[in-house]
Amino acid sequence: MPLTRREFTARSALTGAGVALTGAVGALATAPGALAAEERAEESAGQAAGGVRHGYGPLVPDPEGILALPAGFSYRIVTHSGVTTLETGESTPSNHDGTAAFEGPRGVTLLVTNHELKGPRTNWKYPVPLTEGLVYDPAAAGGCTVVETHRDGRTAARVGIAGTSTNCAGGSTPWGTWLTCEENADRAGQNGMTKDHGYVFEVDPYDRRANRRPHPIKAFGRYEHEAVVIDTRRGHAYLTEDASGPNGLFYRWSPPAGFRHGRGRLRHIPEDAGILQAPKCYDAGGRFVDDLSRATRTGTVFGVDWVDVPDRDARTVPVRKQFAEGAVTRARKLEGMWWADGGAYIVSSYARDESPGRPHDGQVWFYDPRRRTLTLKVLLGVNPDPSAGGAFDGPDNITVSPHGGLVIAEDGEGFQHLFGATESGRTYPIARNELNIGTEEEPEYSEFTGVVFSPDGRTLYANIQTPGITLAITGPWRRGPRH
Repeated sequence: MPLTRREFTARSALTGAGVALTGAVGALATAPGALAAEERAEESAGQAAGGVRHGYGPLVPDPEGILALPAGFSYRIVTHSGVTTLETGESTPSNHDGTAAFEGPRGVTLLVTNHELKGPRTNWKYPVPLTEGLVYDPAAAGGCTVVETHRDGRTAARVGIAGTSTNCAGGSTPWGTWLTCEENADRAGQNGMTKDHGYVFEVDPYDRRANRRPHPIKAFGRYEHEAVVIDTRRGHAYLTEDASGPNGLFYRWSPPAGFRHGRGRLRHIPEDAGILQAPKCYDAGGRFVDDLSRATRTGTVFGVDWVDVPDRDARTVPVRKQFAEGAVTRARKLEGMWWADGGAYIVSSYARDESPGRPHDGQVWFYDPRRRTLTLKVLLGVNPDPSAGGAFDGPDNITVSPHGGLVIAEDGEGFQHLFGATESGRTYPIARNELNIGTEEEPEYSEFTGVVFSPDGRTLYANIQTPGITLAITGPWRRGPRH
């Protein structure tokens, strides 16, 4: 049974440190630029106590000006908007975002990639093509593509869904499908749209016919969706919202009694099926926590109650605005999620003046559904000079690595990295985006997105969002030390 508020408070008072931490990643404090424990403050980035090196060494500049990697690593371009094409001959759509990797036949990996294209199709040079039978709203530019990648480097790409808007992080399901999320809640008639947006759609990477006549999963609610994961044991869906004014929410959808998940079943459930709820957190003293930015130390544990959403389709009021003050717990830029270790890893990219707690440049939380607790695993301090490099800021998409720890896509200021966080709490660089889309005087580097390992763990896939490039990174991956 989950902890009640009274039980959580009593246990925390007895232990003095909250509920014990579990999971493969452990309690992660980060460096450089992190609010880390004092005993770690003297350790240099990438160098643990006792001289054991974490990570793979310094990044080597790329003569092609695309991706800096450690020595011994290499990359290849899988798709490149405006350069590669789909099977129809049309260009690969731009603005790559959330991605999942599925095991295909005979060594093929199937990548499903969101394209975060907002507003009318006329706004974009390379929108998702309106493939017959796969279109939700012909006015919208977004959607996702399915890419078959072969061991010899050959690729074949097609549209998975079209006519959706601002497809962001999304998430895969235990039954082998992709949930693509719209981070946009335009109504029909707004910004040229002909249908309501702000929904989640299911895309099957294996069965093209299953994707015909796209239908939104309205039971998951209509708001600025970011990511979604499925509780493999209980069947709950957890969803994040990237919004402000007020800050967004972390949601739980509980399936109706007797419902069993499976391929395509979500698209057929009634729009009021199950229960959609938002969290109400409290600290070890039983005090209400209004925003996750209140946490100032890794290892902080909050208990979680769940509050019903009054109107999940937001007919008159956006979902996050339907709660009275003190009713729910919010956070700024709730972004990527990943299900592992029996719970959900959840990212809040940063907090500034719009948040009531301490400013930060990124948090990663772990929600334990059995204990009904949120534990702060990663906390990045505010980076005073992002242009200088070294510190990481703005975590976004994440994955749990088969080699241990987390791999995180950076969406911050200045340089953009893929970086790892070890099980002991150290951070280290894996890749740096060197594709300057600005000028020599004012360089600009697009965010990384869609970080995910291949099913066999040998290849790390990631996207440079602008202009839209998917990269396959290989090298001497190894499991790092656990201290």
